[in-house]
Order: sequence, then structure tokens, then C-alpha cells
Amino acid sequence: MSVLSRAGAPAATHEVAAAVAALLTNHDTSAPATLLLSGAPEGPVPQGDSSALERADPPRLLGPSGLGAAALRLPTPTVRAAPPPPAAPPAPRIPHGPKGLGTTAAVVRSNDAPIPPLYCPPPMRDDPALARAVNDGLIDWAAEIGLYEGRLDELRDADFGRLIMLAHPDCDDADRLLAAAKCAVSEWSVDDYYCEEGADNRAPDGTPSSAEAELGPRLEMAAAAMDPVHLPVRYTAQLEEAMRADPILRAFRTSFEHLSRYATSAQLARLRTEIAGWFIALGAEAGWRTAGRMPPVWEYLTNRQPHSFLPCMAPIDVVGGYELQAAEYTDPRVRRVVTTAALASQMVNDLYSMAREDRSQGREFNLPTVLAAEEKCSRREAVLRTATIHDELVHRFEAEAAPLAAAGSAELRRFLIGLWAWMGGNRAWHADSKRYDVTERG
Repeated sequence: MSVLSRAGAPAATHEVAAAVAALLTNHDTSAPATLLLSGAPEGPVPQGDSSALERADPPRLLGPSGLGAAALRLPTPTVRAAPPPPAAPPAPRIPHGPKGLGTTAAVVRSNDAPIPPLYCPPPMRDDPALARAVNDGLIDWAAEIGLYEGRLDELRDADFGRLIMLAHPDCDDADRLLAAAKCAVSEWSVDDYYCEEGADNRAPDGTPSSAEAELGPRLEMAAAAMDPVHLPVRYTAQLEEAMRADPILRAFRTSFEHLSRYATSAQLARLRTEIAGWFIALGAEAGWRTAGRMPPVWEYLTNRQPHSFLPCMAPIDVVGGYELQAAEYTDPRVRRVVTTAALASQMVNDLYSMAREDRSQGREFNLPTVLAAEEKCSRREAVLRTATIHDELVHRFEAEAAPLAAAGSAELRRFLIGLWAWMGGNRAWHADSKRYDVTERG
């Protein structure tokens, strides 16, 4: 189901609709609005000094609290200079039934069992005027390049400008926010144009083919739009013609051009790398569809780490007007918390979108659906277990990001705090977006 058409899908009427509505209309949370950094060092550490992560012995900082905290509390990683680096805590096991991690927060006893709120920070700000400005800019840009031609009202209603405003509370510059919003919409539109039913059955050169066969070649062209290919002179005109003929390629090219006004070459390269990982994950999901195969939970979650909001989170520092150096962004401990935040945010999307994905006739994959298939549980139980997994990931991020932020550079601290804010803004947008209103009836 396309990014936009979910908004028009009739709401689910079976047991899952009530469970999703009960879970997602409860916005209460005990998660703090900001990632508290008591004991953080004063002043910046020189940029690129990743050794600061090795030297520091940070205090015990904000950890999990609220519903399920006793079951979800994870040890704070020790960050010391002694090699080798401390081993990461073992990966959590997805609970098979109401036991183990998070049971306190999501016990499933009957259809009348209480449904607690998701553990997620609230949004740090709400500026409707700024959101409208960004959204209006998106519509003008889409109209100019021919993206979502004939569907601009649906694009406006999706209100991606509001998402970017909520997700980047440290920026009030509408043009910087618009640059990030263009990149995000370019990424989301890949689903609509390349991955969904009704996708173009022609190859990039215009010859007859099939959408399934051409997904890889189209993603390759999208990569070339972000990272220009320098062909021999005689072939350059043909490549340029193909780039101009496809609205997705125009979207990627122009969005990166806009972002480059604010991003360094290294920041653009980081974003390209995250998008490349997402392209690989799109190919894997297409393989599930082609084979008619429901992936096991572990494989689904592995796919959803890159197939998440990771590309949207990558330019947090660009929007904020600073630069996180590669030495810190690629540190394994930092990478663990960054990908944890991305996966947690994807679980929010899985929960909010699943009730409207029922009409996709098996083309859509989300964690509740995969859990129900693997564990032979009801979909209501699968919704609650997905919520438990989400909460586990958020608690893990909170427990591990805070000491890393206290030990690292000022830029790392700001980036990790930005990830926390991104999770809160993402949840708030999903809760308000017309795309995911489970109380509506078509």
C-alpha cells in the first residue's frame, strides 16, 4: 500500500482495530521530554576526538522508569580506556508469550487486559505555523518537479512538514527544515513509485519489462541521482535524459542539491550510505513478496533496522547547524544506539499503520502481522507484544545513549539528544496524522 493511499484505506473492523486504537490514543508516558545528562562535561571536546568516549567514566544517568521499568532495566555500559571495548549487552530475545522482558508493561491475559501507553518521549515543541511553512514548501517543490502529480492534496494532508518540524526542535529555520523534508519525501515516494502495485512496468530506458524485475535497476538509478555518475561523454546525454524523465530521480537530485547548501560533503556521504542500506532492505522485502514468504521475526527485524527512519535521522546535525564527526558517528557503541532509535521509531510506524494495511492483500509487512504468523497468537496479542518490543528498544536507547553523550563531544551529545527528540516528534506526528487515524471509518 502506498505511502499516501494508507490515508484512504477503510479502518480495520476486527479485533485489531480496537487494540490499536486503545494503544495509540493513549498518549500518556513517563518518558522524559529530554535525554537528561546530569554530570555531562562542560564545554566541547575537540571535533573528531573520539578518544573522549574511551577516557571517560560517566556517572549513572537517566535510565528506564515507569511501566515495566523493573523488567526492562538494562545495565549501563561501562565506557573505559582498557581494551578491548566493553561487550554490548546481549541482544534481547523477542518474548514468546507474556513472559520475560517487558511483561509488566504488556501482560496479555484476555481481551479485556489493560493496554498501557507506549514508553516514548513527548514532542519538545509544536509550532503549527512553522509546520505549515515547511509543508507549503514541499507542495510547491513537488508541483515543480512533477512528484505526486494529481495527488498533491493527498501529499498536503499527509503533513510531512509537521513531522519534520516536530522531529527537529532545535531548528526554527524553515528552509533548513524544508531541505530535510524534501529528502524524506523523496525516500518515502520510492515505495509509491517503485514498490507498490501499479508500479511502472517499463525499464529505465523505456523498454517493456516488469516492476518486480526493474526494482533493482531503478534503485541503482536513484543512487546515481544522489551520487552523480561520470560517464564517457558519448553516454552522458542518455543518462541525463533518464534522470529528467523520472520524478523520483528528479526528487532525489533536487533534494540533495537543497541539502548541500547546509551539509558538508561528509554529511551528504553519510546520508547516501544510510539510503544505500535502505535500498538493500527494499530488495529483500521485494524478495519476500515475490516468493510469497512470511519472514520469521528475527529476519523481519533485521530488515527493519536499515528499512526504518535511519535515513531521516542521519541529517539531524545538518538541520541543527553543526557536524558530528565520522569518528563518533561510526563508533560501534554510537552506532548501536543510533540504530536502536531508528528501529524503535519504525515499530511506532508498524503499530500506527497496521490497521490500515489490511487491504494490501499481503503486500505489507509489519511486526504484529509477522509475530501473529510465527507465534500463532491473536493479532491483539501481537499488537501488545510489538508495543513491548518498542518499549524495550526505547529503554535501551535511554540507558546507553545518556552515558555516551556525557562522555563524548558536544556534537555527539547534541546528536543523541536530537535522536531522543526525533523519537518523540515521530510518535506525535503518527498520533495526529490523517494517514494513521484508526478511529476513522472509510
